[in-house]
Amino acid sequence: MTKWKYDKGEGLSGDLLVKQKNQNVSISATDGYKGRVSMAANISLLLSEAKLTDQRTFTCMVVTSEDITEYPVIVVIYKAPSNLEISDKAEEIEIGKRTKLGKCVAQDANPAAEITWLKNNKPLVADGKGIFIQASVLVDPVTGLTTTTSELEYSAEKEDTDAQFTCSTQQGVGAELVSSPVIFTITYSTENIVLEVISQEPLVEGANMTLKCVADGNPAPTSFNFHIQGEVVKVEDTDSYTITNVSRDNTGEYKCSLIDNPTMEASEDITVKYLDINLNPSGNIVKSAGETLDITLQIDASGESKVSWTKNNVKLDKEPKFTKVTYADSGRYECEVSIGPLSRKASFELVVEGAPVIRKISSKRGEDGQHEVLICEAEGSPKPAVSWSINGTSLDESPFVNGKITHKIVVVPTANMTVSCTVSNDFGVDTRIINVSSLFEDVRVDKQDQLEDSDQTKLVVGVVVGLLIATLVIALAYWVYMKKSKQGSWKTGEKENGSSEEEKKLEEKVEENSQKAEV
Repeated sequence: MTKWKYDKGEGLSGDLLVKQKNQNVSISATDGYKGRVSMAANISLLLSEAKLTDQRTFTCMVVTSEDITEYPVIVVIYKAPSNLEISDKAEEIEIGKRTKLGKCVAQDANPAAEITWLKNNKPLVADGKGIFIQASVLVDPVTGLTTTTSELEYSAEKEDTDAQFTCSTQQGVGAELVSSPVIFTITYSTENIVLEVISQEPLVEGANMTLKCVADGNPAPTSFNFHIQGEVVKVEDTDSYTITNVSRDNTGEYKCSLIDNPTMEASEDITVKYLDINLNPSGNIVKSAGETLDITLQIDASGESKVSWTKNNVKLDKEPKFTKVTYADSGRYECEVSIGPLSRKASFELVVEGAPVIRKISSKRGEDGQHEVLICEAEGSPKPAVSWSINGTSLDESPFVNGKITHKIVVVPTANMTVSCTVSNDFGVDTRIINVSSLFEDVRVDKQDQLEDSDQTKLVVGVVVGLLIATLVIALAYWVYMKKSKQGSWKTGEKENGSSEEEKKLEEKVEENSQKAEV
């Protein structure tokens, strides 16, 4: 036989159910257990709808033919607190002073809740110095549930500012229950102050500067004295003072102090960076070509500066120098001087003027060989006007850059001619000429040269042949003459002498004709 019974108190017991071997379960429970108990297949006692009054001892009794054995079981009924909160909170805590922060209450719990205090989620343990915890438990005579109250007394430190205090409890079963966090106001007197300068970095002329006095007291002071270049300025309900449009004269030492304790002060050295430049000359500058231009840049700055130059928005490698200005020097020059974010700019516009000069005049045959391109290259400023002494087709005019211009025209010369190019502006005129050959004359000359070469060849051949024939005739005549002369020389000596002289003249003549023939 198996029987379950319970302890009714005062040494009495009550039967709940019995099961005989090979028989069904017999329920004998009365009072509050009737209809709430049953037996499982393994002879376990099943109790439904547990109540706080079920917290007692239940006993399983087993009877056999040899012995009777009892097995007691103590049942504990757990109930989490219905609520957990911190009440009676202190309005503020003074550093170093033992103060009651509040009490944490856990209502309607079973068994009685054990409350733990926490600061920033770390448990606080009573140490009898700065942490004091006192707990009490009340039992409801009707329900039997308990209410636990825990009071925390605490001696705060400055580091406890903005700390979160909570309390928690955890029953034997169920999740931990934690109260809402509470932040207490920690009060303490000012021990240190700092003067802060709020402005753009670095502080430059024209900017605004705010001085802020920061004190570590709580509550923080709201009134201060600001010492500004020998003057004391009192401010109330604020910790700041603003100086607008600062200049280099605002450079110096600044202080702030407590009104109720002037000896507690803070100071800060403030430097206002500045930059002044003077470019001489500036604006519009007009110079004649070849003149000298001296440029002077004066810099007055609070530190080392950086200088850069541009001409017509193109960066230059170095500062421009003008020993003798040229037309190419014309343009807008700008310098920029900077110290960190602070910068200044100055500029001048240089105009170089002068009478125009033709640097080169030339011509070239067109690619098709049917026209001539005349080119006139000139310098001058203002832009010179270009004109030609011959009508032609305007081929191209280059842009007027750095005082230079190139003008081209196309002509078809029918005869040899001299062409002039003239350039002019308000300062003068220049003219240069160029000889241009006729395209058609060139063609005729080429043909005539070919004819003359052929006629000259024929003439040389004819002359040579004629000289050869003349030489033969003279030689024949000389032979006949000599023959006759020999015959006459036998008769008279004079004739012989005369014949000798004539013979010499004839020989010279023949030799001269022979040389001409060879040529």
